[in-house]
Amino acid sequence: MINKSVASLEEAVAGIFDGATIMIGGFGTAGQPTHLIDALIAQGAKDLTIINNNAGNGEVGLAALLKAGRVRKMVCSFPRQVDSQIFDDLYRRGKVELELVPQGNLAARIQAAGSGLGAVFTPTGYGTPLAEGKETREIDGRHYVLEYPLKADFALIKAYEGDRWGNLVYRKAARNFGPIMATAATVTIAEVSRLVQLGELDPENIITPGIFVQRLVAVENSLAQSA
Repeated sequence: MINKSVASLEEAVAGIFDGATIMIGGFGTAGQPTHLIDALIAQGAKDLTIINNNAGNGEVGLAALLKAGRVRKMVCSFPRQVDSQIFDDLYRRGKVELELVPQGNLAARIQAAGSGLGAVFTPTGYGTPLAEGKETREIDGRHYVLEYPLKADFALIKAYEGDRWGNLVYRKAARNFGPIMATAATVTIAEVSRLVQLGELDPENIITPGIFVQRLVAVENSLAQSA
């Protein structure tokens, strides 16, 4: 019997190793798997490369992981916003590396990894410092930059509902990066607000099929933070 649900957050993040590359879903705090991040902090893995749209908000979730000194490098689109003071301080002191990726390129590179593509050509970034040292090409009169896929050892994502096979349904804005990150990681771990019985999810509403999910854990009271 296939059952990808685990009994605890500790079990969900077991095996995440030092130096791992981890995708973390969320657009700011919307859809950020804060319970899994807290469990990762308690688990102790360090020297992590984190792929996320942002670089933490306030002092919770991803910001707490940064504050704990567990992150070696951030790959993101928006490293600085009004409440990203923890990342800002660490970066200024040389305590964390940054790879800045335009948001569309971030999504395209993750999708490329999930689709098994070797690379993609994108016009975004051409003629800017972000294209320095990268291959460029003119295609049909337009200039493009060659970008390589972004893949990860683990993806931590958040969904609204899931079943024991790992099928996931998201809630509104919380959907954002979760679906594509699930396809681009070796191990995808999802926290869900509701674990439902097989057959309860409308197949037409399933966004992430269970084939892309290796573990999921039900977390009480996570719905309030999911959008």
